[in-house]
Amino acid sequence: MASASASSQGAWDAHRPPAPDLIDECVHCGFCLPTCPTYALWGEEMDSPRGRIALMALGHEQAELSDEMVTHFDRCLGCMACVTACPSGVQYEKLIGQTRPQVERGHSRGLSDRAFRRLVFALFPHPGRLRAAVPMLALSRRVGAERLVPARFRRLRAMAAMAPAVPVSAAWGQLPEVTPARGERRGTVALLQGCVQRVFFAGVNRATVAVLAAEGYEVHAPRAPRCCGSLQLHTGYEDDARARARETVDALGSYETVIANAAGCGSGMKEYGELLGESGAAFAGRVSDVHEFLAGVEARAPRRALRRRVAYHDACHLAHAQGVRSQPRSLLRGIPRLEVVEPEDWELCCGSAGVYNLLEPEAAAELGRRKAASLDACGAELIAAANPGCAIQIARYLNRPVPIVHPIELLAESIGVGVSPRAGPPTASHQPPSTPHHPPRGDR
Repeated sequence: MASASASSQGAWDAHRPPAPDLIDECVHCGFCLPTCPTYALWGEEMDSPRGRIALMALGHEQAELSDEMVTHFDRCLGCMACVTACPSGVQYEKLIGQTRPQVERGHSRGLSDRAFRRLVFALFPHPGRLRAAVPMLALSRRVGAERLVPARFRRLRAMAAMAPAVPVSAAWGQLPEVTPARGERRGTVALLQGCVQRVFFAGVNRATVAVLAAEGYEVHAPRAPRCCGSLQLHTGYEDDARARARETVDALGSYETVIANAAGCGSGMKEYGELLGESGAAFAGRVSDVHEFLAGVEARAPRRALRRRVAYHDACHLAHAQGVRSQPRSLLRGIPRLEVVEPEDWELCCGSAGVYNLLEPEAAAELGRRKAASLDACGAELIAAANPGCAIQIARYLNRPVPIVHPIELLAESIGVGVSPRAGPPTASHQPPSTPHHPPRGDR
């Protein structure tokens, strides 16, 4: 790979192009290849992290981005497994974070691609719109709406198939804005409620508040912000992400600790320095994943035994992007009699990756089947996953109904402040579509 000149920009514009010094850190060793989901699927160099880094360098040398280059960037899940695997410390997370906005500004997408992306971002970052859609989603599941969508609309079929089963009453529930600590107060924390989390996984937010309060923390759960901007940030919609980041800092910036219980949200907020500069970096330093936070303080609430076998799934934006791997396991293993088992290929993404399973449904489907099979082989009664997208994706491809819960729900049950977790967004009743060796490039 040719070294990228610091003075040239080529196909990239002047605003945060892929940094040549970061590009040049890649020594082509190949340690990233076995951990990259798309390389595992297709075995193509340009669908690996080092291949994409080579394309970023090429973008500095040629005048325009080709459709083929954009396809390879789009196929990247942004799972950051390569960051965990890389012995040279290549900061791929920064490189792909610089590249995606460049693609959105400098490449002209097709009409259907633009329209679908607008639909996705007009719905998912808006809790009010999601709540209004819950009755329709319930009906679509009942009638099997994905079968009614013509096959040529592959993305719409994927969206219909992913619709989670959420009771209308649960979707419209509200958390108290302030929940007092139980016993002596140790401090105050703020909880980001999230967009998808507060509507489709409201029980996770309730369990998070209950556990934090039981551990002696006063929990503030303001309704704002509606969305932290992580979905937009990780898809390349930089201006929208920046606006959401500012709203989040305005709403939560007065707190010393901001708790995230969705892996993608925590990862996105910890990247605010890239969006907002010093103010964003200062806020990012106060963001803590709920497992990270609880593992760092002495447990106060006694745990009672849960005689179950649970398979722990590593959400990529928790394990790789945030480096939070041991803490969830430590909390789960602190529950008496709870057996925690590990699936093979833990580092490979399940295919959810924010909105990836909607934008690249064929690749996501194959990754979902592989992850579901790996988890199913554990023979566990429960699957624990700390990200809403992962829960929906894995449930879609399981061959048997297995409840999917957030680790915090198990902790809440053990402490005695939560109910026994129900099955999460649903499972094996859907049969995924067949997957070609390569996803088609049409309908983008």
